[in-house]
Amino acid sequence: MMASAAAAYARSAAEMNKLPSLESTKEAGEQDFSDLLKQAVQEAAGIGYKSERMSLAAAAGSADVNEVITAVAEAEVTLQAVTTVRDRVIQAYQEIIKMPI
Repeated sequence: MMASAAAAYARSAAEMNKLPSLESTKEAGEQDFSDLLKQAVQEAAGIGYKSERMSLAAAAGSADVNEVITAVAEAEVTLQAVTTVRDRVIQAYQEIIKMPI
């Protein structure tokens, strides 16, 4: 079970490395923050859907249990990352609102 969790963490880290860096985005000038955010949310949703499909396949008896556990762990890590980013964005917004004009 620890090996599958480690594999999920490694896979999530690899997915994060696939995201464009700020320098490449800045140079290209084609992608703004909203596009980057939309892409990240879509990828997170895709990971969640993959986990659900794997769980349903396991319930039907057509999926390997280790793959299902790995997919669920990956979805859990992704959800934690999305929640952390959401909390930080809300915290930054609240700080901006408190600033005097």
